[in-house]
Amino acid sequence: MTDNHEASLALDRRAGWPAEMRRLLDKYPRPWTDRPDLGQLSRFWLGRHDMFRELNTAMLQASQALKAGTVPPEAFRTWFQPRIRFFLGELHGHHMIEDQHYFPVLMRIEADLARGFTVLEADHEAIHEGLATLQSASNDLLNALAGPPDRRRFAADAMSERLDGFLKSLVRHLDDEEDLIIPILLDRGENLLG
Repeated sequence: MTDNHEASLALDRRAGWPAEMRRLLDKYPRPWTDRPDLGQLSRFWLGRHDMFRELNTAMLQASQALKAGTVPPEAFRTWFQPRIRFFLGELHGHHMIEDQHYFPVLMRIEADLARGFTVLEADHEAIHEGLATLQSASNDLLNALAGPPDRRRFAADAMSERLDGFLKSLVRHLDDEEDLIIPILLDRGENLLG
């Protein structure tokens, strides 16, 4: 692949997989949830991904409500703090399992799609940088809640911007990961992952 082709697969630049990586996706297109052959692991994986999307969206909406002044700071803290902690921890753990177990197994089984897993691993690095930024913005926001309204609005605005940008990257990654992995599991069966 050329450097330009490699760059087009970067998380912030791609719009799905190129044709040469869509062989199984074309054979097993979305939607998958009504397929009787969709196994428990695939359903669990898709459910976890949906949870990450929904939680990121909910936290974004909550930070926008705080900025708009439609939610009191203490109510926001009570709702937001455990959710951001859960989100950051669960997403980190989810990616560790994929990088250390699932991706290596899937790369061996579908060697012609190995480049896709390398791209997804690079996504994880970018996402983890984003998680660190979210953690920092979250700390700033939670500290600002006790301060004056202008400081709260500023911190809520910064949190909203980071969550919005993160959500776009996360959705691209989750969609592409599903488009690569779920068709493999439908084609080969879930037992290959142990």
